[in-house]
Amino acid sequence: MSASSAFNDEKGGSSSVGEPEYGHDPASGGIFSSDYKRHDDLKEMLDSNKDSLKLEAMKRIVAMIARGKNASDLFPAVVKNVACKNIEVKKLVYVYLVRYAEEQQDLALLSISTFQRGLKDPNQLIRASALRVLSSIRVTIIVPIMMLAIKEAASDMSPYVRKTAAHAIPKLYSLDPEQKDQLIEVIEKLLADKTTLVAGSVVMAFEEVCPERIDLIHKNYRKLCNLLIDVEEWGQVVIINMLTRYARTQFLNPNMNESLLEEGSGGDRTFYGSDEDEDEDEEEKEKKAEAPAMAKRKPYVMDPDHRLLLRNTKPLLQSRNAAVVMAVAQLYFHLAPKAEVGVIAKALVRLLRSHSEVQYVVLQNVATMTIKRRGMFEPYLKSFYIRSTDPTQIKVLKLEVLTNLANETNISTILREFQTYIKSMDKDFVAATIQAIGRCATNIGEVRDTCLNGLVQLLSNRDELVVAESVVVIKKLLQMQPEKHSDIIKHMAKLTDNIQVPMARASILWLIGEYCEHVPKIAPDVLRKMAKSFTNEEDIVKLQIINLAAKLYLTNSKQTKLLTQYVLNLAKYDQNYDIRDRARFIRQLIVPTEKSGALSKYAKKLFLALKPAPVLESPFKDRDHFQLGSLSHLLNAKAGGYQELPDWPEAAPDPSVRNVEVPEWTKCSSREKRKEKKVEKPFYSDSEGESGPTESADSESDSASGSESGSGSEESASGSESEESEDGSESEEEEEEEEEEKEKKKKKKELKKPVQESESEQSSEEEERKHERKTKQRKSDSESESDEDEESESESSQSESEESESEAEVKKKKKSAESKPPSKPVKKESKKEKKEMSLLDLDDFEPAPSPQVTPVNTFLSNSLVTDLEGLSLSDTVLSPATIAPSSALKNYEMLHRITGEGLSVEYCFSRQPFSPDANMVAVQMQFTNNATSDTKNLHIEDVKLQSGMRVKEFSEIELLPAGETATAVMGIDFCDSTQAANFQLCTHTRKFFVSIQPPVGELMRPVFLTENEFKKEQGQLMGMNEITEKLTLDMKCRNEHTIVQRVTTAANLSRVPCGSDKECRFAGRTVSSSSLVLVTVATKEEGAAQLTVNCEKMVIGTMLVKDILLALTQ
Repeated sequence: MSASSAFNDEKGGSSSVGEPEYGHDPASGGIFSSDYKRHDDLKEMLDSNKDSLKLEAMKRIVAMIARGKNASDLFPAVVKNVACKNIEVKKLVYVYLVRYAEEQQDLALLSISTFQRGLKDPNQLIRASALRVLSSIRVTIIVPIMMLAIKEAASDMSPYVRKTAAHAIPKLYSLDPEQKDQLIEVIEKLLADKTTLVAGSVVMAFEEVCPERIDLIHKNYRKLCNLLIDVEEWGQVVIINMLTRYARTQFLNPNMNESLLEEGSGGDRTFYGSDEDEDEDEEEKEKKAEAPAMAKRKPYVMDPDHRLLLRNTKPLLQSRNAAVVMAVAQLYFHLAPKAEVGVIAKALVRLLRSHSEVQYVVLQNVATMTIKRRGMFEPYLKSFYIRSTDPTQIKVLKLEVLTNLANETNISTILREFQTYIKSMDKDFVAATIQAIGRCATNIGEVRDTCLNGLVQLLSNRDELVVAESVVVIKKLLQMQPEKHSDIIKHMAKLTDNIQVPMARASILWLIGEYCEHVPKIAPDVLRKMAKSFTNEEDIVKLQIINLAAKLYLTNSKQTKLLTQYVLNLAKYDQNYDIRDRARFIRQLIVPTEKSGALSKYAKKLFLALKPAPVLESPFKDRDHFQLGSLSHLLNAKAGGYQELPDWPEAAPDPSVRNVEVPEWTKCSSREKRKEKKVEKPFYSDSEGESGPTESADSESDSASGSESGSGSEESASGSESEESEDGSESEEEEEEEEEEKEKKKKKKELKKPVQESESEQSSEEEERKHERKTKQRKSDSESESDEDEESESESSQSESEESESEAEVKKKKKSAESKPPSKPVKKESKKEKKEMSLLDLDDFEPAPSPQVTPVNTFLSNSLVTDLEGLSLSDTVLSPATIAPSSALKNYEMLHRITGEGLSVEYCFSRQPFSPDANMVAVQMQFTNNATSDTKNLHIEDVKLQSGMRVKEFSEIELLPAGETATAVMGIDFCDSTQAANFQLCTHTRKFFVSIQPPVGELMRPVFLTENEFKKEQGQLMGMNEITEKLTLDMKCRNEHTIVQRVTTAANLSRVPCGSDKECRFAGRTVSSSSLVLVTVATKEEGAAQLTVNCEKMVIGTMLVKDILLALTQ
């Protein structure tokens, strides 16, 4: 009952029986809405002293705004909390204020001092939010305050705040355009920013405020080209569009020599034209004429900066964002040499698999491109075939492209396609197809007769619309050679009885009138029929009847004189003034009287003049004067804010304006030396070969950015960003880190020599096994790199800094310290397993020979603790007590001995890292042969997995004697889900269907965090990433030791040191995606407790809460 009443309240109806319900618009706080009650409740919560209540109120208010409800009446109550100490509340208050500051300007102005204080807040999010709110108050009085705030934010330490400053610039400019000069100074400062976060936003501000100030871009041009690959997607779009216009003003047209050749040869000669037919004298004359023109033009050499732009945008054709691909495509179309433009075709065809909205925009641009560069899309002709599921507007655009691509070689295929399209149920599409056939016929003379015959056959179609459209198209085609086709004109005259579509009737009448001498017997009869139905016809048909009467009167007045007078009399009293005017004008012209003027002598010439055949052109013919991909191009009309694409300059402007002086101390950094040693492979090695010599010396980050996009990873490669930051400071850091590294290694050697040796042996073996890598350049200490480094070949082949190698080593030691505690070595079982397992496995895990699976002790040895002390970045020292012991591992039955005909299989999650692949969960399986005969060839087949999951099978167990037990380990990447992995367990005689389903707690690995790190990470995983449950602990579970034991049994987490004895904290990461999982159990009086789980993945967090609750309350 309470739930339903609450529901009624929310809907704005009354909850009591018998009262009428008042509907209201949910977006307005209307009188009949019961919202005002809830708002009172929210106001009370906002006025309370408790932060938790304020936070709850703000969450509800923001949720209301998200649902489209009006929360403006809460503005005074919310604005008071802008000075709240709680950061979470403060963030939400700012979110609210950004939404309503413009509407409630007076109230917002009252708290302006608080926003100014917010600009000095230590938290970057608060500083940015304060600036965002300040720039949302559209009042001219505070322009100076806003200006000051933007200037300060532009030199803020945080790139996020600088980005927000860039966003505020256009807002201030629209409020007060007089501030332009000061804003340009800020834009100039922000353009020099080296972070990718700021680049897109500041270019957007530049485009809004001062797009004409190209001089601001000169010094930053190369940097923008190099940063481009790491900027966020919408920033990439803005930068590419701006650089397209910049390049059109700064570089020469790469196709100018081709256009000159075309002009010289009159455009008739083909590219590889043969001149055999021409006389030698003519050739000599041409050469003499061309010589001075060619002498004026030097051979074209592409500017290195022009090449840099083309090379750095090319990888973005693989972007997942359609707008980025479109932006690069238009850049190549407008800037690239003709030979290189072809690369964009494949990328644009890929976009045709996207949503219909994206298809529509892409096809509009492709249609324009196909007019100028038809050859580019010819290989992809089939991609433009029409599907029955395509919406009409997409079908029409695809038809347009197919028609543009039609030539002598492919016309037969295209016409065959068109024949099937005519049978479609979509009438608009059929009409467009018939028009397309007409265009093909006019463009390609060879198929004109075929098309005409095909269209005449369509005249007998049952569908009136098809016939009507065919008539209109045939009329246009007949104008080209009317004398050949008088039989078609006769055939069409007969159709006047049946066709009712006005446009088609008008076309037939025009044809008969125009070519009446070809059908002298039929024409007067058609006029007779039309005179009968004149009053019932549409206006367009009436006008053509008058025209037909006039033409017949002039050529055959005997038969048609009376009919013409009758028609003109009918028209004289028509309702439409156009028809009345036409009748009056024609009567004076063709029927001479004393009053008629001099024109009546020329009536025949006026009416029966030869008319040129209409040229059927593509509607996209002249659209390329708009920049492709722009709204103006889409609408074929200049939209507000559109900037014209400049023409290419005649002479190249000075390229030295883009040179940037490099400070002395960075010129000879160690990284540069290292770069010279390594030979750099270009991203697109096949097509970029010729561009080698013209590469810009300034493009430092090329190799790294190339490797990133080449490997297709979403994350930015560590190389590219670090290279764009100051090289000098980094090289100093490298040296410091290397020194620290040496000291750590000395400690390690003293404490842990045998393990170190085995590790280095193993890694060298593994390197030989994997891809037979050349290791001459690498030093012996870098052999113990992590698997991650070995996997990414692109990174290792590119110029990877030693700094990142040493970081990888630190990580590796940390990993081995965290998750590979050394256990006592156990005797090996079979040779097969010995081969499979690398030496690392001896250190961390070896299956036990006994039938009972023994848990591996996870206490840290003292040597490892001291090691960790060396590695730890915080002050707290890890003592053995901080790490929780894992209780006995739980065994699950995979195959019962009865089902398995004597073979029984149990499995457990060993909670050890799976050495072949760190992203897999290690599953230890124990096979027991209870039968009297031996079991042979135990292996896995027919693995069935959910998408994304992977399995690393255990090596085949060749022989399991009767009564014996064997153990094997397999790895499964569950992709952070509890979906089961299904497969067949096979012996030499039988196959058994089995499955392994993990509890959510086994999908994680423990990580070591200090108390401060834990609190910091927990602060970032609030809101929807936090799940809290209250519970009551039973008597046995009220001491700390039991809580720790039960939580670590339920989930593979490690204990985090905690100052309070009332709290137990645990941390881990999911094995597959390394998402952080934080668990807190806070105990209170009388067994009451609160369980909090913070997890990046909400589903895992929810499942984990259930499992831990169950473990603690059992």
